[in-house]
Amino acid sequence: MPRRGENIRKRKDGRWEGRYSACEPQSGKRVIYSVYARNYSEAKQKLAAAKVAAIAEKQLCTKKVMFQTAAEEWLAQVKNSKKYSTFVKYSFIYEKHIKDSMKNFILGETDETMLIQAFQNELKKEISESLQKSMICVINQILSYATANYHIEKIKYSFQCCKRSIRPAGVLSQTEQTLLLRCLYHEMDIYKLGIVICISTGLRLGEICALKWSDIHLERKILQVNSTVQRIRVDGRNTQTVLLEGEPKSMFSKREIPLSDEIIQLLHSYYHGVETYVINDDSPMDPRTYQNKFKKYLQTAGIEYRNFHSLRHTFATNCINSGADVKSLSEILGHSDVKTTLNRYMHPTIETKRQYMNSLSSIYGQYMGQTVS
Repeated sequence: MPRRGENIRKRKDGRWEGRYSACEPQSGKRVIYSVYARNYSEAKQKLAAAKVAAIAEKQLCTKKVMFQTAAEEWLAQVKNSKKYSTFVKYSFIYEKHIKDSMKNFILGETDETMLIQAFQNELKKEISESLQKSMICVINQILSYATANYHIEKIKYSFQCCKRSIRPAGVLSQTEQTLLLRCLYHEMDIYKLGIVICISTGLRLGEICALKWSDIHLERKILQVNSTVQRIRVDGRNTQTVLLEGEPKSMFSKREIPLSDEIIQLLHSYYHGVETYVINDDSPMDPRTYQNKFKKYLQTAGIEYRNFHSLRHTFATNCINSGADVKSLSEILGHSDVKTTLNRYMHPTIETKRQYMNSLSSIYGQYMGQTVS
């Protein structure tokens, strides 16, 4: 008779089946294998031999590889297959936040507990929750690369991010918007027009800096987002950067945005048919330069400092307060999920909240009136 825990059973066809688990060489996943025999004793012998062979195969195909080696090979693969800006981001995260903590780790001899202990101190530092998630993403991609290329049993790093207090978004109030627009429309130039476009469409800083006249269809009253620009560090140098124009943040960031009649009229007055870029003639605008221009406009208008992204938050808030549905707003902003729009860009004003309260008051007032009478 088979003993409990041996994983040997008699099948309906009369054969005896013994089961065991082992790592699949190609994927590194645990897979259930079977051996078959005519009787229990033979099945037991085959099962024992298969288990020994599986252990030997694992020791033969599993190579001892340093985490650092796998990380460098993975980064080289990212460089050849992803956007250069993505490679720079991953490389920076690895060099600054991961490399030192993992330099002595040997894959194949590392488990999740060891990973958590290695990064406890790093993740408790004053870094944003977004950066923590990026670190975890990079670590798991390196581990997946090692599993696929070195036949190491797959482990997944799932450390709980430390929640950071979220700073309120710098949405411009109605008064501040009036002051800013008054400043922009006074002796307006193409740079001021770019700010008006952003607060009217929700464009990101890099998107307005890379905006071309060919992206704007005046007759159709449509603006297409096809590219973005950002400063990227150059390989082998710590300080020097280059201005790099490329595709937008994600596939959802490539989008069409309808333009108001007022924006179309303003664009018509600045379009001469010879410039390539909307706000910087024949080359994309440097985002840092445009951020500084925006800072000066705020100072001139008497408004306290906000970062450029506050224009995007202000646009989203204005849309919601004007009754726009979240799905339409999400597509205009170029989000992959409406949850992003809801969680990050929904900032109802006190006036909107007061309207809701007054609408409730009018309902309750009817009942109160009936009660009094």
